[in-house]
Amino acid sequence: QVQLVESGGGLVQPGDSLTLSCAHSEFTVDYYRIGWFRQAPGKRREGVSSISSSSGSTYYADSVKGRFTISRDNAKGTVYLQMSSLKPEDTAVYYCNADVQYYRGTWRPFGSWGQGTQVTVSS
Repeated sequence: QVQLVESGGGLVQPGDSLTLSCAHSEFTVDYYRIGWFRQAPGKRREGVSSISSSSGSTYYADSVKGRFTISRDNAKGTVYLQMSSLKPEDTAVYYCNADVQYYRGTWRPFGSWGQGTQVTVSS
């Protein structure tokens, strides 16, 4: 089973920026679309962003479009999520998933999960 390790979360103020990292050690993951999901307290996990293996295709949820940027460095086995203009509603545990596919009208996670990293946006 592929192991993913998220990092970079923390406590920030509204308007601040933060960059999350998702590291993996399996080279086969380089061939998969990887995505970021988040889960706020009392809410369902939702898709935030995803990126294709070649970085040629990206997806952003409407709630983060224009503020978040996803990228990947296959040589380093890492996917990044640059978050800017953070809002309190971005507060959640952020997870990455190693196999995101388009199914029944939306991008869905089919691969391994990391342990998550907490992002808290509060003044």
